[in-house]
Amino acid sequence: QMEDPIQLKEEGNKYFQAKDYEKAIQSYTQAIKLNKDKALQAVLYRNRAACFLKKEEHAKAASDASRAIDINASDIKALYRRSQALEKLGKLDQAFKDAQKCATIEPRNKNFQETLRRLGANIQEKVGAGGALHVQFSTDLRVQKMFEILLDENSEKEKREKAANNLVVLGREEAGAERIFQNNGVSLLLQLIETKNPELILAAVRTLSGMCTAHKARATAILHHLGIDSICAWMSVDNKEISLAVCNLLQSITDCLLGQGKEEQHGKAEAVVLDTKKDLRMITMRLLDMLVSKKVSGQGRDQALNLLNKNIPRKDLKDLDNSRTTFVIDNGLKKVLKVVGQIPELPDCLPLTENTQLTASVLLNKLYDDLRCDPERDNYRLICEDYIKSKIDPQDMDKTLHAIQMVSGVLQGPFDLGNKLLGMKGVMEMMVALCGSEREIDQLVAVEALIHASTKLSRATFIISNGVTLLKEIYKKTKNEKIKIRALVGLCKLGSAGGTDYGLRQFAEGSMEKLARQCRKWLCNTSIDTRTRKWAVEGLAYLTLDADVKDDFVEDEPALQAMFELAKTSDKTILYSVASALVNCTNSYDTKEVVPELVQLAKFSKQHVPEEHPKDKKDFVVKRVKRLLKAGVVSALACMVNADSALLTDQSKELMARVFLALCEDPKDRGTVVAQGGGKALIPLAVEGTDVGKIKASHALAKIAAISNPDIAFPGERVYEVVRPLVSLLNTERDGLQNYEALLGLTNFSGRSDKLRTKIVKEKALPDIENYMFENHDQLRQAATECMCNLVVNKEVQERFVADGNDRLKLVVLLCGEDDEKVQVAAAGALAMLTAAQKKLCSKMTEVTTQWLEILQRLCLHDNAEVQHRGLVIAFNLISADTELAKKLVESELLEILTYIGKKEDDPKKQHIIDVARDCLTRCMDYGLIKPLSHA
Repeated sequence: QMEDPIQLKEEGNKYFQAKDYEKAIQSYTQAIKLNKDKALQAVLYRNRAACFLKKEEHAKAASDASRAIDINASDIKALYRRSQALEKLGKLDQAFKDAQKCATIEPRNKNFQETLRRLGANIQEKVGAGGALHVQFSTDLRVQKMFEILLDENSEKEKREKAANNLVVLGREEAGAERIFQNNGVSLLLQLIETKNPELILAAVRTLSGMCTAHKARATAILHHLGIDSICAWMSVDNKEISLAVCNLLQSITDCLLGQGKEEQHGKAEAVVLDTKKDLRMITMRLLDMLVSKKVSGQGRDQALNLLNKNIPRKDLKDLDNSRTTFVIDNGLKKVLKVVGQIPELPDCLPLTENTQLTASVLLNKLYDDLRCDPERDNYRLICEDYIKSKIDPQDMDKTLHAIQMVSGVLQGPFDLGNKLLGMKGVMEMMVALCGSEREIDQLVAVEALIHASTKLSRATFIISNGVTLLKEIYKKTKNEKIKIRALVGLCKLGSAGGTDYGLRQFAEGSMEKLARQCRKWLCNTSIDTRTRKWAVEGLAYLTLDADVKDDFVEDEPALQAMFELAKTSDKTILYSVASALVNCTNSYDTKEVVPELVQLAKFSKQHVPEEHPKDKKDFVVKRVKRLLKAGVVSALACMVNADSALLTDQSKELMARVFLALCEDPKDRGTVVAQGGGKALIPLAVEGTDVGKIKASHALAKIAAISNPDIAFPGERVYEVVRPLVSLLNTERDGLQNYEALLGLTNFSGRSDKLRTKIVKEKALPDIENYMFENHDQLRQAATECMCNLVVNKEVQERFVADGNDRLKLVVLLCGEDDEKVQVAAAGALAMLTAAQKKLCSKMTEVTTQWLEILQRLCLHDNAEVQHRGLVIAFNLISADTELAKKLVESELLEILTYIGKKEDDPKKQHIIDVARDCLTRCMDYGLIKPLSHA
């Protein structure tokens, strides 16, 4: 008897080929007993499974194939044999899964594809339509079909695109994502990425992103399967769409690792304790490595910076753990500094986009702001100082240029740290030396550094006192447009930092318009690079403070369009500069209130009193606003609002909110603002940003909501997002106009649907609205009462009136007795609806004040037909509610009033009033309280 497993295997194979399956089984069984090699064991089991299949002993075949698969999960022969066995055993679902795995390993094997189709059809037939199993199998079939089409190079383009889109949609659904994941989908998606076809790569990455969303276990498994190095390599490609899609994938994974997003329970997968810190640290290190790698595209570098910006600093400063920030500072601050120190004009520059260095400056700022104590800030400063010192070398001007560029980059980030770096030995001297250099690149870098140092916050008095002279020299001497623009902006900023534009005016030979014309010329010159034209916009942001300049600017259609076009480039500085210029043109900045007495006093003491420029008066401002609206300013602002959150600062948001408020001032213009997308753009401005910005945006929304059809101005679900900003204006700290227009907007909304009324109540607006119903100001009291009149239709509001221990009903009854007719109309309407809806309120009305009957009688005799009708409806509700109440009314003078009105001849204009009075009398007759009217 043989004792060599390999020989026994060969013997078994010979018996199998000779179709002697019983002897083949004996040989394989003997070999299995003697063998100790795992790989050979798998072969023996799968061979014995083939014998059992031939003998139609399917349970044994499935068992042996499973043992082979336990040893090697991707043993394609064992998988296929188990699939065949399971099919014969009637376990079609399990057979389908095995066939699916075979097709995944060998996608072009027609035998596997045919088996899948056959099994799929059998499953559909067996399960029938409907039910969870049917859905699961049909999903599995759809997934398989999609991959089949995508991986087949001969598939039609249209079919491929449809399959790619369907896959992305399926990946976003929990059930679909799980089916893709369970059916070896990650490996197939990896195959799609390896095709190098951009459309397939996008579809695969977006599908993976959907699969990772809000599912920690799956996201972690996908991260480990793909590998962070591969993910970063895909993000590094010079393709904006792919780079952004990979960035979103990594963000979805990071959100799960940080425990953010809607975390759902997924049984055993969620029960596994996952060590996320190690994965997060690994991701952070790879992103930092990307910043300084020459293999990474500008787009990839931007996305790495965006991910760091979003995920490293704490979201809430109350959270004491800033370890992610300190880790990045210790391991990657120099890498961020290297990015801000890049000079695009030099040959050794890393690949960059227009936004890369500014985004790096934003990261520097966020990291610095996230530090908790002075020792941490000192460590940050020392790392910066050491790195910059290592770059300053008088013998190597290019190296020194990088150092000055770094200082410039820090000044655009944590400014107070930038100020300290300016004070470092050699920095200021090098800036002056570079200004006087013959090399244009030296001048360019030095001028930019001067500009970033020249703000009101600057402690560098040297720059304030000497910068103007340096920049004037450069402006006059240079023939390079790039340097000329920057020098001009520097002069503008220095004039602003010094608190006066006198030096600038003197330099411009008395003509600010001349400098502005030059800026507009640069702005419209598309042959100049975007980075340089950006400076022209920044120059105009300062120059439009001059009334003549702003008036000329809005008349220059090409310049306006060029500025709006640049605003779409999503550059932080451009966004801020465009918003600043628009604030200046619309005069939407804060102005000090002029007290006439103080002006007279100043003139008496012979002090200079600045007078308002004629072109800053209201007529000119209105004209400029109309001009901007005609030029499409709202569309430009809407694009700016949608810019990346890392580039859109709170200050920029505030400026845009100010402009929107100015554009909404005239009710006739509000339709234009809505038509160009202003309603949608204002919502994020009203919920994020500075307090002032949120108030201004909310006020602009209130102006639109007050007079517009909400369905058009805020279509779909968007209208519900507007309620909170409007309610925020119902505050005693806001001015009367803001209160009034917010109330008008809420009145308009509350008249639309009960869902909106419920939303207003949920936002806790009711107490504020009631407070304004007490207000001494007639218009506020009227607006609040009208709003309440619409709200009382809501059941929850009615219940609050029914509840004990409040004076709500008393307030409404007393307002019905007001002299203000509009208030009476609204209050009587509210009371009519309340007493119709809630019988309890009918008896409660007679208890809240002794004046109730007198007020009701006055309403029923009112000259205003609307008030009179509402009064009679209230009377009818009281009579209908309770016999005792009806008796009380019949015994009063109200019976005489009702009889007088009911006896009137029919009159089409007043018929509705006469009919209600007659209904009251009929109800009293039904109770037997009065006799029928005599016709004698």
